Amino acid sequence: MTMVDWIAARPVAHRGLHDAAAGVIENTAAAFQAAVDGGYAMECDVQISADGEAMVFHDDTLDRLMRASGRVDAYPAAALRALPMKAGRDGMITLGELCDLVGGRSPLIVEVKASWSRDRRLEQRVAAVLKAYAGPVAVMSFDPWSAAAFRTLAPNLPRGVVQESLYDDPEWSMLTPGRKWALGSLLHLPWSRPHFLAWYVRDLHHRAPRLARRLLGLPMLTWTVRTPQDQARAALYADQMIFEGFRA
Repeated sequence: MTMVDWIAARPVAHRGLHDAAAGVIENTAAAFQAAVDGGYAMECDVQISADGEAMVFHDDTLDRLMRASGRVDAYPAAALRALPMKAGRDGMITLGELCDLVGGRSPLIVEVKASWSRDRRLEQRVAAVLKAYAGPVAVMSFDPWSAAAFRTLAPNLPRGVVQESLYDDPEWSMLTPGRKWALGSLLHLPWSRPHFLAWYVRDLHHRAPRLARRLLGLPMLTWTVRTPQDQARAALYADQMIFEGFRA
């Protein structure tokens, strides 16, 4: 038995089991409670606050979801927790509060939002919070250097790298063509040493994820599954899906 045998056991609710139409907003306590109630594993995102707290939130900025604007890392944790959301009744929570809510009842996968820098305050805080958590939990990031950092900070904490093959979306414009190729080709594996991978569902048929799964035995999650076509691709090429917009 390995430390990640549980990782593919249940479908993973992306940012919790959220439903904005019903007032259940992504990455909130209500969404994670719904995932627990539904028997799902769950994925969350964490960002760093100005005072070094791990906040459960996806975006770098507040504008999309909160009644405020500016970068998350410009506000201290207490101010972020006090901000109202544009919808729903919940506010932003810390990773520690999420751990208290879940209490080991469902598996938890924490995506550490990539800073693509040498700043490892977020990894340090996440490692400190999860050190005291007894339930099934893993960390992952698009930045393989984040996985490498967790090798030192928390060697017994399961770690993964979030991947795609092409990195052709404009959001990756800060990466050079060479770096995109190196990431998509998994050249980081000798030093990041992830316990699992989470691959973009569109790219699962590419050579690198297939070889990593079949030859290296790395468990393969896939994101973000939203359609029946995505589900079929996930069933063919991955061990488990990270889903949203339906009940798996």
